[in-house]
Amino acid sequence: MSVALFAYLIDRLFGEFAFLKHPVALMGDYIAFFERRWYRDTILRGALLCGSLLLICYAIAAVITHLVTHPLLLGAIASTGLASKMLYDSVRGVIDRPHTIRYLVSRDTGALTPSQINQAAVETYAENLSDGVIAPLFYLLLFGLEGLFLYKAVNTMDSMIGYRTPRYDRFGKCAARLDDLSNYLPARITALLIILLFASRRALGGWRQGAKHQSLNAGYPINAMARALGVRLGGPVPYFGKLKAKPVFAADGEEASSAHIRAALRLQPRLDLLLLSLLLYSSFVGSA
Repeated sequence: MSVALFAYLIDRLFGEFAFLKHPVALMGDYIAFFERRWYRDTILRGALLCGSLLLICYAIAAVITHLVTHPLLLGAIASTGLASKMLYDSVRGVIDRPHTIRYLVSRDTGALTPSQINQAAVETYAENLSDGVIAPLFYLLLFGLEGLFLYKAVNTMDSMIGYRTPRYDRFGKCAARLDDLSNYLPARITALLIILLFASRRALGGWRQGAKHQSLNAGYPINAMARALGVRLGGPVPYFGKLKAKPVFAADGEEASSAHIRAALRLQPRLDLLLLSLLLYSSFVGSA
């Protein structure tokens, strides 16, 4: 528990270590290398990529765990698997620099209206609270450093090849399914935390609406955020030059504005207080 506590504190205070290449970037390099050398749009090739990267990440994490025993050092290493500070700062930056939304989303951003940019920022914050904070912390607590980096490997593969496009329809299927499975519980935990920390009965009452999303998991935190803030999220989104139909959450809500980004970000100090309190209490109980 103390490793997770140190990891969360270090990430919240310092974010990414600029002097080191991020583990996710190294995973991305391997994925790109495998794709250049052995790509074929088959499920088998995609499964080989998944299996090889997971094996590499597990082996490296196991060696680190064996060699590094101090909780603070392990916490510093584990903090690279969390993205709480980066997520908050990036979404907050969209308010003053709307063009930076293109770094946060995979949708086409060139023709987005100001309202669509604000909407994308709120959706990104809600969805990535799960992918970048709750899920990695969940797997760190359950399975240690190995679990954390196995999750990050799955999530990185999904973000790079888990698309239903002609190139990745089969090659990315294994990564996409693993990502669905690994995020099933964390996405729903994230939605519950949004409901709890905003004390939103409306979001709790509309829980089932989260299942409308094409993604098995993304709809739950997005729907919870939409209903908690009373902002309309979802709807048609341009991807790779084509308009993709997506469900609308909180259809009777307001059009997204920068005020809704600020309102969403007010969740962060509440989440910090809750998670740090739980992790601190667990550390004391575990050491007693």
